[in-house]
Amino acid sequence: MERGWDLPAPQPIQAGIQFSIVPLEIPLLKVQIYNSGTHTPRTTSQSEYLELLSLLNAIEQPETPIRSVNQTLTVKNSTLQDQIRSELEKLNPAESRSEQYCNYSFKFAGKDETLTIKQYNSGKLTLQGSAGPLYKSVLECIAPLYNIHFPKAEISVESLLGSNASKPIVQGQASNEKLVEVPLPHIGTDESGKGDYFGSMVIAGVLIDSITEIALKEIGVKDSKTLTDKRCRELAAKIRNLLPGKYHEVEIVPESYNRLYGEFKAEGKNLNHLLAWGHARAIESLLQKETCSHAIADQFGDENYIRSKLMEKGRKLQLIQLPKGERYIAVAAASILARDKFLSRMENLRDTYHIELPKGASDSVVNAGKQFVQAYDEKSLEKVAKLHHKTTEKIKGSKYD
Repeated sequence: MERGWDLPAPQPIQAGIQFSIVPLEIPLLKVQIYNSGTHTPRTTSQSEYLELLSLLNAIEQPETPIRSVNQTLTVKNSTLQDQIRSELEKLNPAESRSEQYCNYSFKFAGKDETLTIKQYNSGKLTLQGSAGPLYKSVLECIAPLYNIHFPKAEISVESLLGSNASKPIVQGQASNEKLVEVPLPHIGTDESGKGDYFGSMVIAGVLIDSITEIALKEIGVKDSKTLTDKRCRELAAKIRNLLPGKYHEVEIVPESYNRLYGEFKAEGKNLNHLLAWGHARAIESLLQKETCSHAIADQFGDENYIRSKLMEKGRKLQLIQLPKGERYIAVAAASILARDKFLSRMENLRDTYHIELPKGASDSVVNAGKQFVQAYDEKSLEKVAKLHHKTTEKIKGSKYD
């Protein structure tokens, strides 16, 4: 080494190698470098080693640091929309959803990274999440195609990365955006399955106090969209054990969903009214057991949607609806319970019909739907799917009304 330190051959350790750095006069330092690219220790009280550890720390950081992403582009050209979609699909999104007013909606996930991309029919293309290298890969799909169609635009990956450079975040930490303080105890609600063609739509509510809030944080509760299905299910079991009688799940199975959607549509209402109905039922059920003055919900439309569906007790609440509601531990816990219930129903449908029904609304969902219709019949689709989705048209080969 440059400093003349003795560096014996590395020793293998589990998932990595270990170096023993042996200077002449100061204590030995053992550095573990893991296959994942991380290392320990990251600092030391021996000043002689600080430069070395600083160098290793710098090497470990990704070339494109993880940051909060909130990017909006305008892509109104339908050909360009399709080309961008095709390139993004090559990155293998974790989820592909069919959503109202969207041409497509993809969720990408990597180590410590999540990124949701939505192309709205209006032409608005949004990129939101927490990402670095993943964000750069997505921009490398978009920028070259954009410049081919609009040469005078001259947008670049670097310029788009720079527009978010002021919002870096530390891996493993949430955005430092200040939250509105909500008095405890309070209720949090969230839903799962809304954008999935197969399976139920589930709305869950959770009531927490100062003690259970700490307990939920300690077991690692956070937004279910950032968790694997396995981890989500593990946490759901722990949440139910921690909060007996202080959670409520409203599962709208496909047959009921299709009937209720039809009734709401006949009244000139849409999916958000049905969703609000579920949130209100979760809140009201919890208020039958406990009292509190506040409830938090992730905002999905007009704030009056949920308020209008609440009954006498619920109308006395101060209802807070805001984007990214999952930043509140009660809403995050509700999102996990809702997701777990959704996953349970998907397993039940698979075991009942002996067909793997994928999540989301991708081409694999269409293929599974066609397989289902061949094995059973079109009428039976109402038992497993949300029929108002455009996916039904693709499965049946004709317009569904």
